[in-house]
Amino acid sequence: MLLYRVLRVIIRWILLIWRRWEVIGVNHLPVKGGVVVVSNHSSNLDPVVVGCALTRPIHFMAKQELFQIPILVNIIKLLLAFPVNREKSDRNAIRTALKILQEGELVGIFPEGTRSKTGELQKPHIGAAMLAIKADVPILPVALKGTRGLFNKVTVVVGKPIYIPEIWSNRPGKEEMEALSERVMKEIAALLK
Repeated sequence: MLLYRVLRVIIRWILLIWRRWEVIGVNHLPVKGGVVVVSNHSSNLDPVVVGCALTRPIHFMAKQELFQIPILVNIIKLLLAFPVNREKSDRNAIRTALKILQEGELVGIFPEGTRSKTGELQKPHIGAAMLAIKADVPILPVALKGTRGLFNKVTVVVGKPIYIPEIWSNRPGKEEMEALSERVMKEIAALLK
């Protein structure tokens, strides 16, 4: 964890000097307890930017293919990421995420499932909503601007957490999870404006 914090400080300085980055609304991050952090995704830089913007360590779900690249695997693990198989329902990844959330930590997910080639928001998957419901934790929407390219100014806008007690108390079906996922993406779209 110490190395994570040291790397975070170094990368924050690089982002500040090179990409003139700006973080807005970081005070919306709950001080304690599990949180599912969701963001739009258009660049390989996105997990690093979100991880540096938030004041608490974040465990990202990362596609399992990245863990098969020898040079990347140790770096990804150092950055607290864990693998997920995007081709099927990955029970191990779900269990890992729920354990992290129940321990009061942050789990990061890109609900679009993959990078957007155009930068436009894509239809979300229901994984983030399902984890928040199962773990009884809020969802924190984060909007990223300018992460594509090498020299764009990067802006991170952290929205207010979405608490969903009316859903937590029931056994929601797929429709409720889809509606919650759409609600989260609308929040991200609003933060992008």
